[in-house]
Amino acid sequence: MSTATRRYADLTTAEVADALGRDSVLVLPTGAIEPHGPHLPLSTDLIMAESIAAEVVDRGAAAGHDVWLLPALAYTKSDEHARLPGTLWLRASTLLETLIDLGSAMSSTPARRLLVINAHGGNSALIEVAARELRRRFDLQTFFSSGPATPGPTERGLGIHAGWAETSMMLHVRPDLVHMDRAVAAVADKVADYEHVGFTKSIKFGWLSTDFDESGVVGDPTGADALTGADLFERRVSDLVSGLGDVAVFDPGRVRA
Repeated sequence: MSTATRRYADLTTAEVADALGRDSVLVLPTGAIEPHGPHLPLSTDLIMAESIAAEVVDRGAAAGHDVWLLPALAYTKSDEHARLPGTLWLRASTLLETLIDLGSAMSSTPARRLLVINAHGGNSALIEVAARELRRRFDLQTFFSSGPATPGPTERGLGIHAGWAETSMMLHVRPDLVHMDRAVAAVADKVADYEHVGFTKSIKFGWLSTDFDESGVVGDPTGADALTGADLFERRVSDLVSGLGDVAVFDPGRVRA
């Protein structure tokens, strides 16, 4: 192979067969283009997905894993933010079919392992469905990680969008795009007061970002800082790199008569 790249799209067509094998892990970042309040860019989720995935691939390759970075999906399932200007989204059915089409195309390469690193919560349910579809239709081993929500100390467990964690990570990765002088708290206090209904409670609910605040923020970014962001970023990357060994060899086994 003429290049040491671990970026799939940088390979020539002649290099694909030599570079990839059955246990090569293709890493697909999924983000979004959607409002993140007055202090963060529309590209926040895309930047996070690309930055985390690139670091995972670079560190994973350095550790000896056969891992490859695919170009990110930028336009995804973001219509919960549709009432705010700037949102660009695909319908749920379109994103699902896009993931299935990509899996079909991947199945024509030697690689049989796909890891989706997602940075937009609105994609999570569809990615889980797609992972099973790709397993059934194309015999791919599929894996996905959306990362746990990390509410800050003032967010009552509800810092899910443009809040403390996300803003801190952006201050670490792209501080030039963060406007902390515009950051405002918008904690969903009414939701926190319900005993059984909530984002992490036994009964979930459908929502739009503007249900909570006209800014679309669901959290409190005002206490965000770059050192916290560096720690959160490192924890996410380290956890994923540690998991690459399992992803590379995972086999759920078969029930035999």
